[in-house]
Parts: sequence; structure tokens; C-alpha cells
Amino acid sequence: MVSIQLPDGSRREFPGPVTVAEVAASIGPGLAKAALAGRVGQGDAARVVDTSFRMEADTALAILTDKDADGLEVIRHSTAHLLAYAVKELFPDAQVTIGPVIENGFYYDFSYKRPFTPEDLAAIEAKMAELAKRDEPVVRRVLPRDEAVAYFKGLGEHYKAEIISSIPQGEDVSLYREGKFEDLCRGPHVPSTGKLKHFKLMKVAGAYWRGDHRNEMLQRVYGTAWATKDDLQKYLTMLEEAEKRDHRRLGRELDLFHLDEHSPGTVFWHPKGWALWQEVEQYMRRVYRDNGYQEVKGPQLLDKALWEKTGHWDKYRENMFTTESEKRDYALKPMNCPGHILIFKQGIKSYRDLPLRYGEFGQCHRNEPTGGLHGIMRVRGFTQDDGHIFCSEDMILEECVAYTALLQKVYADFGFSDILYKVATRPAARIGADAVWDKAEHALMESLRRSGVEFVIAPGDGAFYGPKIEYTLKDAIGRQWQCGTMQVDFSMAELLGAEYVAEDGSRRHPVMLHRAIVGSLERFIGILIEQHAGALPVWLAPRQVSVLTITDAHADYASEVAKTLQKQGLRVAADLRNEKITYKIREHSVQKVPYILVVGDKEKANGAVAVRARGNQDLGVMPLADFITKIAADVTRKL
Repeated sequence: MVSIQLPDGSRREFPGPVTVAEVAASIGPGLAKAALAGRVGQGDAARVVDTSFRMEADTALAILTDKDADGLEVIRHSTAHLLAYAVKELFPDAQVTIGPVIENGFYYDFSYKRPFTPEDLAAIEAKMAELAKRDEPVVRRVLPRDEAVAYFKGLGEHYKAEIISSIPQGEDVSLYREGKFEDLCRGPHVPSTGKLKHFKLMKVAGAYWRGDHRNEMLQRVYGTAWATKDDLQKYLTMLEEAEKRDHRRLGRELDLFHLDEHSPGTVFWHPKGWALWQEVEQYMRRVYRDNGYQEVKGPQLLDKALWEKTGHWDKYRENMFTTESEKRDYALKPMNCPGHILIFKQGIKSYRDLPLRYGEFGQCHRNEPTGGLHGIMRVRGFTQDDGHIFCSEDMILEECVAYTALLQKVYADFGFSDILYKVATRPAARIGADAVWDKAEHALMESLRRSGVEFVIAPGDGAFYGPKIEYTLKDAIGRQWQCGTMQVDFSMAELLGAEYVAEDGSRRHPVMLHRAIVGSLERFIGILIEQHAGALPVWLAPRQVSVLTITDAHADYASEVAKTLQKQGLRVAADLRNEKITYKIREHSVQKVPYILVVGDKEKANGAVAVRARGNQDLGVMPLADFITKIAADVTRKL
């Protein structure tokens, strides 16, 4: 007998070995039809398998459908193989290489004698739909490694043969066949091609074979696949909206910043972009000041020996920029925490000094691969609103609760109200005793409970020195951005010898809380630009007001208005050009300026301004003093 435990705790008994498909059929015809795969086992030992997988002994089983995250991944994996099948049908000379699942979709790399065109992409997608409608079974078989190498060489698939040759000799490999196409894969896959209905090919890009620039450039075809037609359409609509909001395009159009190959992965801020940066930084500086933080500044270069003591050299060496001077090795700091410990160590600290909160707008550098760079969202040189709280163990909970409340207020001021909370627990490679990790993880979870928020657990995703809370924003079009963190660290201060004098006179190592609210300022500003589609709130807008003249006769008054507004601390520009007023209004509207003030004879005579708000709203003529009151209220209310 084989006993199968289902997710609801019930069991089904079978006289002998049984497949996932057979278990699904025993539950009902609806589940049998919907089954895509199965999850066998429990906890870390659980694995996703084909519906044809045969269970020989008692086990736990969950039947996966398109409503499950793992089921959707199986759909995407199988759709990548359907793509390769279609390419081979249309272009028999093309060679297939690899085709993994990625976020929201998949890709497959091909070697072919000419570039695929948009017309080719449309033809491939149509062929995929045709093959899916055939509802051909997807069948797995296993071959010895050497036999599989010979098989793919016989098909002329030299890339596949090379992949299999890298597998240790004597091992078996699995192949999946659908119709006339057979591919190397560990699986699992959907039971038949008819399960693949809602997909779209997105684009073609170049990719070196095995990621090595010395190898052949392949063609990477990207696609997306979803469980339902509605899900697919929502995703495509979101992409269209994201394209309109792309911070790289808006950065150029609004003259905020540019990126340059003379310094890849770093940002050249233009005057308007730097004005936005300064508004964000000065706001965060006020947050520091009003919440008990002392602002500090650490050096950029630190001796290799320091990074070795903290463990960063072993963990992050490949991502660190290094240099040498007078036979000493240094690294540009990838994070600020060791520097803050060195500041803490200066002078004797008492328990009365705790909690001691340091904050720094610390410029960091990480050697990100070129292919991973993305506008100002993923860069090599960035500035963090980095803070470290040195405290005793009994202060952790209170500090974490206060921090979550502070972070929620900051995000609300920037226009974000939807926050997701995740606790990332101990990874396999870590420092510190399990008992210490137990305390740290408990403190983080309890702090979120006391904050009244729901959270999820991400097992094994913590930093090597401690667990963390990840705070993720959801933006105006539903995308998620992980920004804030709170990490409990019982180890680093001890590794660098930081101590305080406890109430009983003993020397103790402080607990160190690593925290950031916006994280990388570059990335956060990119998120803000996309959140607001470039139309930033009045308090953040690089230019808050444009003053426009109707004729040259109004230039002196326009300049006077601009100066008056500037004295109120507003960011203002006067457009005195001899151009038609309609042309000037249109130009400043395209620049997404919150308020456009038009001045002519009537306004000049009455000390007034004609006010146009963003979105083509005509607010009429009002005294300049009234406009100043109005915009001051907007700034105060973070509108």
C-alpha cells in the first residue's frame, strides 16, 4: 500500500505505486484536467514533479494547477520549450541552447545564421499557438550522459551536446519530447502542449554563449506566459504604462540626469535633477534630526584588513572596487556599517548613551556587472540614507517598532501607502550562534506584530550577519520595489571590538541595528519619477513655478514675481522669451511644471498672476500673495 497525504491533512490509499495524475483523477475529473504538476514531500525536501511522476512510498503531495505559483512557473518553463519547438519547425537550421524561466516569463537562446526580425517573431508566436492547439503529450525519458551527447550531436545540436558533456561522466540526463521536438531538461513540464494558452513573445536581444564575450553572440528571444487571458492582458497593459513612466526616458526629457560610458554605472545629475535630489536628501536629513539621529560621515577608502575582520572580504570581494597604495590594499566601501563602528569606538561609551543612532548619506560603490545596470535604479556608485542604531538587547523591540512607524510616515509623505513586510531569516552561510539568531528573528517578528501589520517569512534570505525586515513599496501601477530594511546584528560590533560600559560596570558589545528607509537615493528617485510619471508633487518638483510673459513689456514684472517667489524658498524660472504665449505654455506643460503663471498688462497693473495648474487647469487670476499662500499650503501638505 502507498499512502498519499494531501494538503488538507486527508490521506488516500493506493494498492501500489501511483502517479500524480492518478491521484488527481481519484479526487475528481476537474482536478485531473487542471493538474499541471505535483509537489512531493514537505518543507525543504519538497520538490515539484511531472504529473507522470510515480510515487513508490508514502509521501505528502500537493496537486499544482495554474492557480499555484509553482504551477505558473511550470507553464512558463514549458512555454520556453514550446518556443524552441516552434523555432525548429520554422527554422530547421537554428540550434537551440538554453531556455530558463525568469520573472514574469522566460527566454530561449538560439544560434542562427541571421538576426530574427519582428516578422519572424510574429511567425514564431503563431506557430507556438498552432503547436499548443495540437495538445501533444509532453513525455519524459532518461538517457546516460554519453548516449545523450551522441544523440544531440546526431541531431546537429552541438550546443546541447556541449552542455551535456559538462555533466559528470556516468550520470543520467532527462529529455522531454513534444511532437517532433525533444529537448534536454530537468523538468518538470506540463502534461501536454494544450495547457499552454496565454503567452506572447516580447523582444529579441543579443546574449553571448554561456555569458562569455569571447563566445558566439546568440539571439535571445524573450516571452511572457500567464495562467489566464486576463492576467496576460493586465501584464501587457502594465508594461505599456511602465514604458510611459520609464525614468530613463523621463530623465532625458525633463533634463534631470544622464548616464555616460565614461563612468558606467554612475549618474551625472543636471541642475533640475540635483534640485530633486537635494529635496529628498534634505527631507531625510530632517527625519534624522527629528528622530534622535546624529549625522556622521565616514571615509570612502578603508583598509582590506577591516573588511576581513567583518567578513565582507570573503562574502563580497567580487563586488568591491579595490586599490593599492604603499603596499597596502584598500577597498571603496560597499556599505557604511564598519565605518560607523569605528566612530562608535572613539571614546568610552556608557549604557546611558544607548540607544546611540548614527545616520549618514554615505556614498558606496559596488562592482555590479554591466549587464545588470539599469538606469539609476541599479548603479555602481550610489548614496544610501544609512543609519545604525547601537543599543542593548532589551532595546531592540522598542527601536524596531519606532522605526516601522517612522518608515510608514516617510513613505506616506512620498506618496506610498501600500507596504509589504517580509522577515528574512538565517541563511546557511552565516556567522553567530543559533541562540543569537533566535533572539534576533523573534525581535523582528514581534516588532511587526506590535506594529499591527501582516508579514511573510522568507526562510534563508537574511544577511550573513543577521536577519532583517524588508519593506517593499507597491507603486501606482502595481509594481513592487524593496527599499527599506531593518537588520539585527549581534556580531559585527563584537568582531570590531566595540564595547560599552554596562550598568554593573562590565564591558558589553552593543547590538547593532542596520537600517535604511529609502535605501539608495538614486534608486528611490528613479522610483519616484516612475510613480508620478515625471509629474512630481509640488514639494518635490525640480521647478515648482514658471513665470511667463505675454510680451516684452511684462519682463520686469515677471522677473519681480520670480524673485518674490524665490525669496519664499520656491524653485522658480522666468521665461522672458519673445515667443507666443501658447507656445511657452505648451513647452512648460511638457516639462510637467506644477504651476505656470502668466503675466500681462492686467496682472502687472493689479499685482496679480494668471494661474494654470498642471493638467491644463485654469485657476484664473489671483493676487500674488494669494498664490503664495496656496503653493505654501501645497508644500506643507506634501501635495
